[in-house]
Amino acid sequence: MATQLKADNAEQALNYARPDTFFDEVFGADGDMRPYWRYLLDGLGSLGPDGLRERQRKAQRILRDDGATYNIASAGLGSRTWGLDPVPLLIDSEEWSHIEAGLIERAELLDLVLKDLYGPRELIRHRVLPPELIYSNQGFLRACQGLAIPGEKQLVLHAVDMVRGHDGKMVVIGDRTQAPSGAGYALENRNVMSRVLPSLFRDSQVHRLSLFFQALRRKMASLSPNGDSPRVVVMTPGAYSETYFEHTFLANYLGYSLVQGGDLTVRNGYVWMKSLDGLHRVDVILRRVDDTWCDPVELRSDSHLGVPGLLEVARAGNVVIANPLGSGVLENPALLKYLPQIAEFFLGHDLTLPSTQTWWLGDPEDRDYVLANLRQLIIKPTVRRGGEHSVYCANLNDEALDQLKRKIHEDPIHYVAQEANLPGTSPSWQQQELLPRATVLRSFAVADQSAYSIMPGGLTRVASGTDQAMVSNQLGATSKDTWVLASEPQRRVSPLEERQPTYDEQTSDLPSRVVENLFWLGRYSERAEAAMRLLRTVFIQLNSTGPLPESVRDLLLKAVTQVTTTYPGFTADDAPLSHPEEELLSVILDPGRAGGITANLLAMLNCSEETKEMLSADTHRVINDLRDELESLPQYLGSGLAAAPEEALDPLVTSLLALSGLTQESMIRSFGWRFLEMGRRLERTLQSTALLRSLLVPTLDDSAQEQVVETVLLTTEVLITYRRRYRTRPMLKHGLTLIMLDKTNPRSLHYQIDLLRQHIEQLQSRERSPVLSEEHRCILEALTLVQLSRPDELENSNDKGIREALDQRLSRIQSLLCTTAIAIADRYFDHRSGPQQLVQTGWSEEP
Repeated sequence: MATQLKADNAEQALNYARPDTFFDEVFGADGDMRPYWRYLLDGLGSLGPDGLRERQRKAQRILRDDGATYNIASAGLGSRTWGLDPVPLLIDSEEWSHIEAGLIERAELLDLVLKDLYGPRELIRHRVLPPELIYSNQGFLRACQGLAIPGEKQLVLHAVDMVRGHDGKMVVIGDRTQAPSGAGYALENRNVMSRVLPSLFRDSQVHRLSLFFQALRRKMASLSPNGDSPRVVVMTPGAYSETYFEHTFLANYLGYSLVQGGDLTVRNGYVWMKSLDGLHRVDVILRRVDDTWCDPVELRSDSHLGVPGLLEVARAGNVVIANPLGSGVLENPALLKYLPQIAEFFLGHDLTLPSTQTWWLGDPEDRDYVLANLRQLIIKPTVRRGGEHSVYCANLNDEALDQLKRKIHEDPIHYVAQEANLPGTSPSWQQQELLPRATVLRSFAVADQSAYSIMPGGLTRVASGTDQAMVSNQLGATSKDTWVLASEPQRRVSPLEERQPTYDEQTSDLPSRVVENLFWLGRYSERAEAAMRLLRTVFIQLNSTGPLPESVRDLLLKAVTQVTTTYPGFTADDAPLSHPEEELLSVILDPGRAGGITANLLAMLNCSEETKEMLSADTHRVINDLRDELESLPQYLGSGLAAAPEEALDPLVTSLLALSGLTQESMIRSFGWRFLEMGRRLERTLQSTALLRSLLVPTLDDSAQEQVVETVLLTTEVLITYRRRYRTRPMLKHGLTLIMLDKTNPRSLHYQIDLLRQHIEQLQSRERSPVLSEEHRCILEALTLVQLSRPDELENSNDKGIREALDQRLSRIQSLLCTTAIAIADRYFDHRSGPQQLVQTGWSEEP
């Protein structure tokens, strides 16, 4: 019968049942509660269920505001907020010392294995390892033979997944050596928990994580082949990577540039980062891209994530990659079967941390045993690749089991089997109570000078159900902070506290991809805001108490199509002008409608993901609010446009205004900010000219014209200013003066174009050339056209009822602005297509 534990605070007690069949972290071998767990559970018990629920909500809110996500695109679930259990995992210092020694020993051993497999191959020569186990594995890259990085240790980063066995001892179930993920999430968990449970965290005297990241920075600097001025970058697959948040988080925390493969190029035997200032040499790459995707020339020809020629530069020693290419061979789970023999061969003794019982199906004896006992085992592929996952055979029906047996018979060397015993458990706050859940701890090691430094604790994951033998983020597992308890208070340490060699990093030292995405972030945000402002005004006019003349209605609806460019829309011959609801909803909600509100906002959000490392925490919070409001928009408009639809757009407009304000008040005036501003000013001017052309070029009778002018003033947010300044009914001449010429109006054409001119001149001031660039000439001409405009002349119409002078003036300004945008893109952005493989190499990996 399960033992019930109750916190000492009886009034707000939290019950926790000890599982009979598994080892649980809370209890010692004698069945008594460990003292440090009693202190934690008493503290949580004093909060009570309501308090713990509130702490959990606060943790999720902080994670959401920080943009902490885990992307599960393969499962069709998209991006979701990182999950954090408010109950940490506790490990005392004495036990951790034993675990830490075992982790160091294991990293040392795998480092020896890595050097041997790409060197003399003594393990194969002395028959410690079967040759086919290595040579048949896709993680073994023949092109990396002899590749070495500076220093004694070749394995720079190492992650180990561990569980508690039935006897309470830690057992290793897997190693991660390519681009180990999780260290950044562990740090984020720590930051959140120190805010959610500050008193408990402080009083528990938890070992800090900063020393680990300090060692990581020290190691990256020591790897540089470029003396005391290393340029280190974090290489990411991009925003669609599962762990993209961690990539941006670590890059910001460590002070490195975040790059994608397309941001780097190989020239003259070196790797260079493409930036606004030209090419900057890269010395060290902290990669988060798997081995085979890093170089389409020598490794995987269909890769668009890597850098062509990267391996050749690494081979020449002109760039260092951590972990080195080829280290993925150590992730082969079949190695676990042979680690005792490997340890005896290299170290002369067995490992302190044992590995879980593993059978390699390439061994006939192992295969016979596994096939006879399949129901009691977990089957894993020997290499991680899409479409293949670990299989818990106990959950398979007979047909699925037979199919698995056939796969094993067809290709036995690419599978292993492991024990299916459920891992040890720890208390997890789920279903509004403390429940025992299977727990996996991932710990991290980094090579530091002649030894390895271990992160105290690591990333803990817990299953979401009682019967899960496999704990995986893909299966809905959540995470825990891991508290290694110290005997005395810990000193606060920053990863940047030590004096580090630095290089002269200019504000323009940004990948051109990042600058381009900031430029389009500004453009898409203004494009969406302009469309929503117009639609809000149209809804107000359509739903006004007085009758709306048909000519005004038709003009407003056509303007929606013309400003958003969602043609044919209301400009079609059979346009539903008398019943516009369906078309208006499509412009707002259809994500596939280019130019529509949802499409523009999704494009803006995508740009924000690509520039995540450039945005502040407050900016991320606003972007997350905007994303939530966009997701809620179909619900608000689910019943159509019957009641005040403009109110559904108000929260989105407010979020865009908050985003604009934050970029003005919080961003350093770097080149990134300047391009964001240029995109905003350029797009706002284009949207304003489109609005003026669509609504003010056609002439209407006096009454209708006043309504249209009022609509333009309301859309451009100057109606109140107009009333205070002119104290008269809406007149076209005064409206044009305010919207086109007024230097004090932040939404006027003059104001926008003049700011754009200032940004362009600031960018070109570095070049010191007396010859004006094309974008400079265009923007000066556009500004001159605005300054020379005379509203009393522009309001005149011809005999066809068209204000021809106004149309020509606005059309020319639009054309100049479009040319300016093209010239900026051609001058500063990288539009070259990716490399194409012309010859299929013999060693290219199969997809």
